[in-house]
Amino acid sequence: MSMDQLAAAVKSISDVVWNGLLIYLLVGTGVIFTIRTRFVQVRKFGAGWKRLFGNFSLSGEKAGKDGMSPFQALTTAIAAQVGTGNIAGAATALYAGGPGAIFWMWLSAFFGMSTIYGEAVLAQKYKTVGRDGHVTGGPIYYIKARFTGKFGKFLAGFFSLAIIFALGFTGNMVQANSISSAFQTAFGTPTIAVGIACAVVAAFIFLGGVGRIASVTEKLVPVMACFYIVGCVGILIINHAAIIPALRSVFVAAFDPQAVLGGAVGITVQHAMRYGVARGLFSNEAGMGSTPHAHALAKVEKPQDQGEIAIVSVFIDTFVVLTLTALVVLTSGQLQSGVPGGLDGTALAQAAFNTTMGSLGNAFVAICMLFFAFSTIIGWYFFGETNVKALFGPKAVKIYAAIVVVCIVIGSALKVDLVWNLSDLFNGLMVFPNLIALLALSGLVAKAARGEDIMKK
Repeated sequence: MSMDQLAAAVKSISDVVWNGLLIYLLVGTGVIFTIRTRFVQVRKFGAGWKRLFGNFSLSGEKAGKDGMSPFQALTTAIAAQVGTGNIAGAATALYAGGPGAIFWMWLSAFFGMSTIYGEAVLAQKYKTVGRDGHVTGGPIYYIKARFTGKFGKFLAGFFSLAIIFALGFTGNMVQANSISSAFQTAFGTPTIAVGIACAVVAAFIFLGGVGRIASVTEKLVPVMACFYIVGCVGILIINHAAIIPALRSVFVAAFDPQAVLGGAVGITVQHAMRYGVARGLFSNEAGMGSTPHAHALAKVEKPQDQGEIAIVSVFIDTFVVLTLTALVVLTSGQLQSGVPGGLDGTALAQAAFNTTMGSLGNAFVAICMLFFAFSTIIGWYFFGETNVKALFGPKAVKIYAAIVVVCIVIGSALKVDLVWNLSDLFNGLMVFPNLIALLALSGLVAKAARGEDIMKK
């Protein structure tokens, strides 16, 4: 079997996993958690924002060895969530699913807010603090707590290996490639030079441990979010006359795509749902089991406190950043949904920004790609590191860090379809053990949402 054939086979399996199974499982889990927690994402939405700004700090509140402040935990989670998918992913959803995909993206994120609440609560409940003060936590710990014996060990081990490979290795290769490609397009910079620069900075951050990762994300995330939001808002002010028609197309096309696009392009409600839900869940990572690693380290009085803050991360990722990207694309006039040969992904996003910003559009997208993708590299490295420690011990961390740095360099210079497809596949596979544990522990999350003390044995 050739490399191309293998890549095609992996893509076929990945498509079945994501489009045939995970969409329903992730949304279904969100619906179950929404009902069992009595719409915690609505009831505690304001409380989440109050807790966030009540703990706001750029100087790094001390939270114990390897711990984080609630704000640091949130920014580390957002660093992983807000990645290239917030630019390229939104554009892909619009091209493949039409404007209506954005409505389904919002709906899936709404239910995902309750799922991520549960993940954060359980990460806090089952985190461990060693005798030396080291704090650690994540799905591997609540999986083992719920399922004892060989089955629990298998589920936890499968999750850990999948996330190490999906995020730490192949995932970071994909992120590095997105950065180098954007810079080559905008400035003509050699991809390998961008890769080496990213790898050197990343290595410096990795070697500083959790403390340095937290310190970087708490400063980088607010800056990158503000930079992107200001740029998008500026474009939307210029294109203000097209905002209302764009929003109307989102709601109309969600249920009747042909009324907006016409029947020729062949986009149906099913297409809009499929691409909107898939891209939204892939971006905000609710239910995927990645962000609990950060939320576990927050120093809070009750697990519910960090759960409320976690709700905010999905809102920022999907309802703010992804929505702004979608509106910029929709108001630019560059979208040709379903048209063969039409602009898609990053190319569509760049064309949309170029329409208003001229030649500065490519540079703006490149800088945002650097912010978004590099922050994701930091977050994904940390999530993988937690599982490396759990599986192989602290001594394996340096080896893991070295492999990730090499992956960043290789990924920046080469876009290998097999690597991208493997990243998608393992991203999907790691979700299953996490969802099994979440559903099995949903009663505990429901108690937390009712304000009960779940820390009692």
